[in-house]
Amino acid sequence: MITRQRAATADVAGDTRDAAPLERQADSLHRERGTRVRRRRVRAAWLFLAPMLVVLAAVAGWPLVRTFWFSMTDASLASLEGAQFIGFENYLVFDNGWYGIMADPLWWQSVWNTLYFTVVSVALEAMLGVIVALVLNARFRGRTLVRAAVLIPWAIPTVVSAKIWAWMLNDQFGIINHVLLGLGLIDAPLSWTADASLSMWAVIIVDVWKATPFVALLVLAALQMLPSDCYEAAKVDGIHPVRVFFRVTLPLIMPALLVAIIFRALDALRVFDVIYVLTSNASSTMTMSIYARQQLVEFQDVGYGSAASTLLFLIIALITVVYLYLGRRQLGGGS
Repeated sequence: MITRQRAATADVAGDTRDAAPLERQADSLHRERGTRVRRRRVRAAWLFLAPMLVVLAAVAGWPLVRTFWFSMTDASLASLEGAQFIGFENYLVFDNGWYGIMADPLWWQSVWNTLYFTVVSVALEAMLGVIVALVLNARFRGRTLVRAAVLIPWAIPTVVSAKIWAWMLNDQFGIINHVLLGLGLIDAPLSWTADASLSMWAVIIVDVWKATPFVALLVLAALQMLPSDCYEAAKVDGIHPVRVFFRVTLPLIMPALLVAIIFRALDALRVFDVIYVLTSNASSTMTMSIYARQQLVEFQDVGYGSAASTLLFLIIALITVVYLYLGRRQLGGGS
């Protein structure tokens, strides 16, 4: 009996040893088949993306290369064909002193104005957008009408809304000063767009008014896709709504909120129209885009203006890459 049991055990062990290589072979074939499928999908994706990449290279790549080339020349609007190559003199050169765009205090002032405008406006838009989205996500009578009304500022063209606010902020006949004087909050009319201490906040208010509905729309779409069982469980457990928001809602809507912040930050870094309509070329609100436009159009210095445009592109690209990297690490847990 013992001999037969040992023989049966040996047969089972032999079958197991024989089956192990077969399982490894099957796993290897499965992985190889999956690799082929992934490669086929990657090739198909590149095939579909190829027309878009060609158009993008023609529409965006060539103008960017041409702008960089002009930044290395002394080109002007009067003589583009006769431009001479001067290297990096438009950027920085030493000739009994430092000259070039990177030695221009007004350029660094415009960089600071752009970054300040971007950080403050996007932060306010993100916070207000989440609040508006939470309100619109609640159930109340007339919710559809309120949702449509909230989108009106975003639907109005930027130049039109900036001009409307320019009239409202006028120090002589603007309705903003009229209301503040009527409420007794101010003693004299304020020059919102002319006073250097108020002009930046004026353009920030206008931009927040216009762009907050965009953030709210993206966050609202994310809120409507959240699972309801989490909130039902939190309600049963008696968890405070504020804690539910920070522990459940905010982490779930964070991907959509990050997308909204990225788009708004890109728009804010290259802002031009709203600031130019409200304050024109004022140094207190001059951004990098307005600085480049002043050099290109008013001073007709294509080389210097192209250098400013190139630096603007590099700064935006660097900030975008860093933000995407940090956002990916946060969402992916550091992977």
